[in-house]
Amino acid sequence: MKQKIRAVMFDLDGTLLDTAPDFIVVVNQLLVEEGRDALAPETIRSGVSNGSKALIKLAFGIDEQDPQFEHLRQRLLQLYLDHIAVYTKPFPGISSLLDKLADKHIAWGIATNKPAAYTLPLMSALDIQPAPVSVICPDHVAHSKPDPESLFLASKQLGCTPQEIIYIGDHKRDIDCGKGAGSITIAAAYGYLDEGDSAADWHADYCVNHADEIWPIIEKHL
Repeated sequence: MKQKIRAVMFDLDGTLLDTAPDFIVVVNQLLVEEGRDALAPETIRSGVSNGSKALIKLAFGIDEQDPQFEHLRQRLLQLYLDHIAVYTKPFPGISSLLDKLADKHIAWGIATNKPAAYTLPLMSALDIQPAPVSVICPDHVAHSKPDPESLFLASKQLGCTPQEIIYIGDHKRDIDCGKGAGSITIAAAYGYLDEGDSAADWHADYCVNHADEIWPIIEKHL
């Protein structure tokens, strides 16, 4: 018998939203400011899920011990905040998926490692409807993903158990978080995978190559 679910949680960057186009603009803007050549869009795209530190390492080839590292990271974050929702939009198939969830009275939410200072303005700007019932950022928990605390908190906000949640993400840390919480996991292979990484290696319960493939999985658990 399939485990029944009452809610669906998404990772943000690379799963729910295609945020890479805005990151590509601001990373290359920073490189140009610093007298460097711009990077190919796909090079930046693959690193978006790993956060601002990873993007600075990728763009400038320096680590966190470099005296310029934090200055560059803060400048990148300011540029991003100024350009947070210019080209970002839900991945194809996500909007219709959210409508189907609403039709079945299934709550949805977000569990992300993106700080609230960027997640909340982004979600406000996009004004996605139906709106998420739960938005969990690292600011809201003591331990961010891959720790399962985000989904434990989400389950309280959603009024269900972690086992009644499907969690969808485009990184191994998302799947580890979901498995640690006892949730059903879906690997979003359409997201921002590192070069050489394979979603099949994360041992999720399901793996999809397009958001259109998510609803048939959810239907099995209704």
